[in-house]
Amino acid sequence: TGGHHPVREGEVFNTRYQALRKLGCGAFATVWLCQDMRKKKHVAVKVLKSREGFAETAQDEVALLHCVSSMKKKDQAGENIVCLLDDFRMIGENGFHILLLRALQFWALGPSLRCLMGNYVAQGLPLPFVKKSLQQVLAGLHFLHKRCRIIHADIKPENVLLYGHDKSLQRLLPDTFDCGQRMDLRLKGPDLISFCPFHLGNRLEESDLMSIEVKIADLGSACWTYKPFSKEIQTQPYRALEVLLGLDYGTPADIWSTGCLAFEMATGECLFDPQPGKYFSRDDDHVARIIELLGRIPPQIAFSWNKSTKFFSRPGALLRISRLSPRSLHSILADRHNWTKHEVLPFTGFLLPALQYAPERRATAAQCLQHAWLST
Repeated sequence: TGGHHPVREGEVFNTRYQALRKLGCGAFATVWLCQDMRKKKHVAVKVLKSREGFAETAQDEVALLHCVSSMKKKDQAGENIVCLLDDFRMIGENGFHILLLRALQFWALGPSLRCLMGNYVAQGLPLPFVKKSLQQVLAGLHFLHKRCRIIHADIKPENVLLYGHDKSLQRLLPDTFDCGQRMDLRLKGPDLISFCPFHLGNRLEESDLMSIEVKIADLGSACWTYKPFSKEIQTQPYRALEVLLGLDYGTPADIWSTGCLAFEMATGECLFDPQPGKYFSRDDDHVARIIELLGRIPPQIAFSWNKSTKFFSRPGALLRISRLSPRSLHSILADRHNWTKHEVLPFTGFLLPALQYAPERRATAAQCLQHAWLST
């Protein structure tokens, strides 16, 4: 009781969706490739554990996804978000389970940016594709923030899926349903599967890349702007400063993550990749790396939290890390990645407003979209 439903191949959900094979298994759910027998197409069916806590979390996600689907009818920018097809409850031998359905036509919606970026580790993705993808991510975030009043709370490469309007993507990538040895198939945390069909080191031509678009996926960690569900959100390297410090957060947290995503796409390197040490935690190292790159955190931010002594002994001084190595975005891009001055200045001009310490001063998705770097 409370565990996974033991799905069997051939089992039919809701008299409509026939289970073909398991795509992945996580702590909270299994995901199955199913045939929609009515519409004759494939869908991904996420079957949550029957434990009560999982059901409550799933209901929150369903409410968020229904909001996205509803608002999508009024605003074309909703096309930048992966939407829910259907949801229903079923009773199994371990209790009641909630099932969530998403489209799974591989030539239309498939692998994540993480899979693609794995082939460009040394230098990052081509900048025209980076700019195009960021435009779509930011348009999706603007839709979530303004139309839906939703904070995504987990923007990262794994949660940005590749998308193709025609069959060009199908020609570029192996058949999803013929995994063989080429397919690295993963279940990302509690939610969507991520297909990694690229041979390591096999890069696509830039013209082929530019035929691919992206969609934001996985609202499993999302919340309403007026009703946060958790203090701890976001995957560590993309976690906003205010979340690290335990402060209240809002839609600017997504913009910080998008800034981190932009740097990683453009360079192949994480902007912040904190690691724990013998005498300090991963969070300690994360705050230190942020200060090294962006400068001293103003006391009104660092000490606006009643437990600020977790990180700071006094204004400007970290509690457990004494030696910092200041660096700048300009020097990292110019010296480590060999960018020219004409490449560095516009990019840092785009990135730094997304990484402002004070959330209220951070650029919004709409303001990021208007930046000249994205359109040049």
